[in-house]
Amino acid sequence: MTLFVHQLRAEQLIFWRSREAAIFVFLFPPLLFVLLASVFGEGSDDASELVAGLIGYAVANTALGGLAITLVIRREYGILKRLRSTPLPAPLYLTAVLLSSLLVVVLQSFVVVALGIGLFDAQLPENWPSFLLALALGAAAFAGLGLAIAALVRSGEAIAAVVNVIILPMSFLSGSFGPADSLPEALEVLADVLPLGYLIDLVLGAYVDGDALWEDPTAIAVLVAWGAVGYVVARRRFGWEPRER
Repeated sequence: MTLFVHQLRAEQLIFWRSREAAIFVFLFPPLLFVLLASVFGEGSDDASELVAGLIGYAVANTALGGLAITLVIRREYGILKRLRSTPLPAPLYLTAVLLSSLLVVVLQSFVVVALGIGLFDAQLPENWPSFLLALALGAAAFAGLGLAIAALVRSGEAIAAVVNVIILPMSFLSGSFGPADSLPEALEVLADVLPLGYLIDLVLGAYVDGDALWEDPTAIAVLVAWGAVGYVVARRRFGWEPRER
């Protein structure tokens, strides 16, 4: 347990000492929220819906994108290979990285909530336990997908582009950046398959309507299924050796 706490602390120190990462994680989503709320947030209900959408984007961006980029870069620089030669167990290391990402997701979500309340009269979450559980479930599911992407992408130079190609279109289709009610039929079918819309539904239900998490079993099942696929792919394909050399 002491080793895990030490590694978790190390992961948090690495993140906070990387000013670029911290600025991107904590500046970009709030800035995006302020811009979108200025356009779409005509009332407290609209602002609350934007809060839920931006939180969904933040979870996907941090748990999937941030994790995948971090692991691929560390692998290609040989950091993961060196870690394998230490007494630190591989599952403990990956768990610490995942939990560190979850902590960042929670802090990032609170920043968005605070901005929504302070600037646009958004409401507080109606159901705090379900709101936090939705964040945890979403972070776990998207972290699984992040591990899978890290396992499949071979190049440290390509990982950022791959992540953006996945996250940005998914965010638009799922309603992270505003209403997505008028999509063409083909895009609606695609959006119904992607996991982010279901996470936003859970967050929105707990935040605005006060719904319990388990009141939407379909959304839970979709997120669990996507996360499970990600972890299975990662278990089979994840490597600790650099691939570009």
